[in-house]
Amino acid sequence: MTSENSSKKDPGWKYCEKVEPHNNTKLKCIFCNEVKNGGVSRIKQHLAGGAKRNTAACRRCPPEVREEMREFIRKRDEAKSQIKSIPDIDDAMNDDDYDLDLDDDIIESNPRSKKSSTHGSTTSASIHSKPKKPRNIEPLDTYYTPEPEVVVENRKAKGKQPKIDENEPYKKILKDRAHQAIARWIYDCRIPLNVVNNDSFAPMIEAIGQYGPGLPPPTYHQVRVPLLKKEVEHVNKLMEEHKKDQEQYGCTLMSDGWTDRKNRTLMNLLVNSLRGTMFLKSMDASGIVKDAEMIYELLDGWVEHIGETNVVQIVTDSAAANVAAGKLLEAKRPHLF
Repeated sequence: MTSENSSKKDPGWKYCEKVEPHNNTKLKCIFCNEVKNGGVSRIKQHLAGGAKRNTAACRRCPPEVREEMREFIRKRDEAKSQIKSIPDIDDAMNDDDYDLDLDDDIIESNPRSKKSSTHGSTTSASIHSKPKKPRNIEPLDTYYTPEPEVVVENRKAKGKQPKIDENEPYKKILKDRAHQAIARWIYDCRIPLNVVNNDSFAPMIEAIGQYGPGLPPPTYHQVRVPLLKKEVEHVNKLMEEHKKDQEQYGCTLMSDGWTDRKNRTLMNLLVNSLRGTMFLKSMDASGIVKDAEMIYELLDGWVEHIGETNVVQIVTDSAAANVAAGKLLEAKRPHLF
């Protein structure tokens, strides 16, 4: 065989030879020397036993080779039936990039042969030009499809990730392609790589998967206006749940400050309860960081905003101004720590 043939991933090329140097459709079996027209696909059927396309079985084919061809054809047919149900995902689906062997005659067909060309174009149209539409999602599906967050949490609780069926190689191909597209988007946008560890990342992927093929991406306007408004509403609802817990169980007011590159002292104010930590405000505290009276007024105002009966304690660092402000707060509100 030539180097061109040996570079092909199809295992059928190992057991045949070209009769004509530039003709990929006329091949000779290396075991029985019988010549077959129809490309490497016909050779594989010949070696496997001629179950399809009325191809006579090779009488000298070793049992292990026959079993290898039958197993390859079986896996190819399974992958082929699954791929046909996927609508136009990517024009890059071909045997040079993916070892799916969707249709051997398309790749090995001789452009000079009208018969092979006609057959190849017909098969190509059935796979690439006219993909089947995805399954229609009925109205009831939206009620019985679990929320992405719930699916992700259940998966974490089980302590394992779903495994790709080894008998369905097309899933691994689609998974690898999706992962590469996600990674490329992260690289293009210069997003920190640890974004994949964010709690909202996995539910986003699950939601895309639940929609299925053909999901249109959100537009700039959607992300900027309606979707942003919905997210603000969602965050406000989460804050309401936090406030209910604060009223029922009490909470801790926390002050966290640091100096940025411009030597400004920035202060974050947060409140912690049984439900978790909720952000309140971030401010430039450069002018009050050393003024105990102003820090006292700031913290006292937030205690009033949250509700004096709801705040159990206040936590700050041990800077002198914070310690002094804490004593002023304890003097005014004896129940605080």
